Amino acid sequence: MMTTLTIGHPDNTIHEATAAAIIRVLEANDVEPEIVIGPKAALSDMLQTGEVDLYVSAWLPGEDEALLTPGVTALGALFNPTLCCCISQEESTLGSLADIAHAPDTLSRTLVTQASLETHAQAMMAAYNLAAAGFTLDVMPDEQAIASLAKSLANQDTVLMLLAQPCYLFHQGGFKILNDPQQALGGEMTARMLLRPGLASELDQDLKDELDELMLSAKVISAMDFAMRTEGLSADEAAESWQRGKLLPR
Repeated sequence: MMTTLTIGHPDNTIHEATAAAIIRVLEANDVEPEIVIGPKAALSDMLQTGEVDLYVSAWLPGEDEALLTPGVTALGALFNPTLCCCISQEESTLGSLADIAHAPDTLSRTLVTQASLETHAQAMMAAYNLAAAGFTLDVMPDEQAIASLAKSLANQDTVLMLLAQPCYLFHQGGFKILNDPQQALGGEMTARMLLRPGLASELDQDLKDELDELMLSAKVISAMDFAMRTEGLSADEAAESWQRGKLLPR
């Protein structure tokens, strides 16, 4: 039986929270985790060469097909990520991206955009003719963009917010998700673990089944992200809080 597994995940709190929940399952099965954090491309290479055993997590289809290199197998259905555009006013009369081009001047025409979502923002701009309506993208590193959006929420500014769910802002609330009738941002995805070539046949069957059946949810990961960012919890502490039923109201 394997006694250690190397877990790889990108350097952000969403993937860190997801990995922490998986690590609790491994530790309960007497498997010691070793953690590698890095860019997706580097982790993909390490998964292929066996330097990483388990990658957390690939969002499929739509975001991470490039990680499915020969021999790599996907496992589980952890939660269902989505990309969505929101408006920072929860009571806004605007309900759809189709309405945005004719929105009042009180809505900022600057769309602060996470660098990782720039391609999606451009697709949304094109689908709804937003450039012609005066909208422009202000692309920033992901953490800087999320901080800017959080500040806009706190200031009660009226802005569009392109977000990937889960994210701590969804747990915090105070904004409205807009319909996307053109499906410019794509549909619902599934967050899955990726196993290095050969690992599927090497894993203890009971552990493999337990990982395959692990159910989190975008709501759980958003709440873990919120606890880590605003309450100072470590990823492991947030995962323990979730496991004990203390993270979300019953």
